[in-house]
Amino acid sequence: MASVVIYTRQFCGYCSAAKKLLETKGIDFVEHDATNAPEIRQEMIKRANGGSTFPQIFINDIHVGGCDDLHALERAGKLDGMLAA
Repeated sequence: MASVVIYTRQFCGYCSAAKKLLETKGIDFVEHDATNAPEIRQEMIKRANGGSTFPQIFINDIHVGGCDDLHALERAGKLDGMLAA
């Protein structure tokens, strides 16, 4: 099973949608809530090569982007393969 990390903030609809997709697939993930933690947000931006919107998602240390990118992988039939790796 893949290692999934997601950087989120509270009251973020995109964050909720991304987590819901992962949860419906039965995927465990590590969530870093940056709501009141600027140091976590800076870590996310650095790790995401400047990506500053929420969420930012990593599968096996590969930056896949945000919620729209995660759903695009699902629509393209590529997400399950990444998650199974």
